[in-house]
Amino acid sequence: MKKVAKTKPSKEGASAEQAMRLAGRYLMNTYRRPPIVFVRGRGCYLYDHRGRKYLDFLGGLAVNALGYAHPRITRVMRREAGRAVHFSNLFHHAYQGPLARKLAEWSGLDRVFFTNSGTEAIEGALKLARLAARQRQIEGKSRILALENSFHGRTFGALSVTHPAKYREPFAPLLPGVEFVRFNDVADLEAKFDDSVCALVIEPIQGEGGIYPLSAAFWTRARELSSHYGAAMIADEIQSGLGRTGRAFAYQRLGSSPDIVVVAKPLAGGLPLGAIIARESFADCLSPGLHGTTFGGGPLACAVALEFLSTVEDEHLLENIRERGAQLRSELTRLAAEVDFVREVRGEGLIIGIELTVDGKTYAEAALREGIIINCTHERVLRLLPPFIVTGRQVNEFMRRFRHVLLNTKLPSSVPAKLAEITERNAFAVSR
Repeated sequence: MKKVAKTKPSKEGASAEQAMRLAGRYLMNTYRRPPIVFVRGRGCYLYDHRGRKYLDFLGGLAVNALGYAHPRITRVMRREAGRAVHFSNLFHHAYQGPLARKLAEWSGLDRVFFTNSGTEAIEGALKLARLAARQRQIEGKSRILALENSFHGRTFGALSVTHPAKYREPFAPLLPGVEFVRFNDVADLEAKFDDSVCALVIEPIQGEGGIYPLSAAFWTRARELSSHYGAAMIADEIQSGLGRTGRAFAYQRLGSSPDIVVVAKPLAGGLPLGAIIARESFADCLSPGLHGTTFGGGPLACAVALEFLSTVEDEHLLENIRERGAQLRSELTRLAAEVDFVREVRGEGLIIGIELTVDGKTYAEAALREGIIINCTHERVLRLLPPFIVTGRQVNEFMRRFRHVLLNTKLPSSVPAKLAEITERNAFAVSR
């Protein structure tokens, strides 16, 4: 029998060296992590095991919208952890109803179901669309339309409506009856939409796909076709919603509302919580026993989520998001004029993509060495998702460091040989 070395427990967790060694030995190989262990955060900054300070312009992948250790969030967490972390959903608690009301008010929709994550919310929304079609007794109404370049999650239903082959193909066959529409192509949408469609899934701003905003013309026609054929128009606002664009929801710039909205990331200040928000005409298709969750919408998570939404309102953070987003895009556009490999700066509020004509991973890694946290998505797009509380001074600090990264980082010699392959693989995105 193999002898197992004992690891002395610590109230502070493993040392950095132990943490990385144990992760390498026992965690499944799903992430390429740098040799950094973060130990604490404050505001828009993170601190690693060596005491080095980083300006976080990725916000925990849009989760830490109030930054780290926000006093209002930590106060509610401490209070509720001392009362009850979990109650069964067989019973009421004090926070689900008020949080559902707040989400209904923010969205303009009617009813809410709480989940643990964004991908669970997508799964539930697809179930709700199928259920509504079945209850209307329309034969064969089960097709689902999604958009090219989309990303909706990694469970089977969510993965089925996610477009890039690299996510789907290793797990095929997936959910049947899904077809993809060319992004912002109204004619293609019209050609593929008919009475067999039960749901259309749309990101108002494609996040993982490279920060591509949906056009008003496409959204408007999607709304018309969904209403005409009685299909559920589902807005995936997991990354773009709950204030990220300077509006409560990104779809609110487009002039009409979806039937179902899914949210997650920033909702509970870093705790796992998602939600499906729906019009009454779809929500009333559910009855007890048709859907459920063990952990979704617990008292701790819901209390924190209420505090998050109230903080956004009380501290006028939507205004700050609009102002800091305009400042950031202006500075990035000015920088792009100096750098010949920056193709485009796009986005709204504090969801911004900087598309390069070269591989972006090298620059994201260089940014980390420079003490700023961003990431590269869609291979050539540097993605910024800073906290809602970011200040003008911190935008200036970021730009100073980011400018140094772009002007002083050299691509490895192996990268240029890959550029033709990358460009071909992403030609459809460039053409937009």
